[in-house]
Amino acid sequence: MEPNTLEALSSRIVHLDEVIPVPWKNGGGQTRELLAWPDGEAWQLRLSVAEIGRDGPFSSFSGITRWFAVIAGEGVVLRFGSEERRLLAGGDPLRFDGSWAPGCRLIDGPTRDLNLMIASGQGAMIATRPGKPWTADFAQRGLFATVAGRLVPEQGEPVDISANTLFWQGAATSGAWRFEPAPWVPDSAASAWWLGFTPEESRVPR
Repeated sequence: MEPNTLEALSSRIVHLDEVIPVPWKNGGGQTRELLAWPDGEAWQLRLSVAEIGRDGPFSSFSGITRWFAVIAGEGVVLRFGSEERRLLAGGDPLRFDGSWAPGCRLIDGPTRDLNLMIASGQGAMIATRPGKPWTADFAQRGLFATVAGRLVPEQGEPVDISANTLFWQGAATSGAWRFEPAPWVPDSAASAWWLGFTPEESRVPR
């Protein structure tokens, strides 16, 4: 499905399969960058999807706050010192300090993972809940969905979303949003995440 309407001129749709993957230097996977704001060289916000093909440590991103969610595959176990966190597809995202660089163990084969990284400002990644609206006071916000469906804003017209697609509003409208998976999508397969970002005022490009 293609979008019916884009409520703001700064709105965009990014289809995952149209983004060229960049292999990791260590050969353990690849990344598709969906969005970098204000640009790819000096970003405050970065959204990407990674495909992890083998066990190994995450890269260290000092000064970066990260959110990580498994969106396909059997999941991973992340190790932070003596603590382990088990993350499964469709589950709640994990927020952590990018400098921690946890070890990553695949549970049963490769995974696909959604990453939100914030260098400055405030952000959030939240798993959607069926029928539950999301209201958030962010300057920019979006939705990444692994299944087809419809984004229904409180203000404006609905937007049809195809599977594995990012919808992003660079100048967010007010009011609640709701995601409705397509009728043919099983309830257990409905996977989508709300994304929000407000840049640090002193570093907003003029």
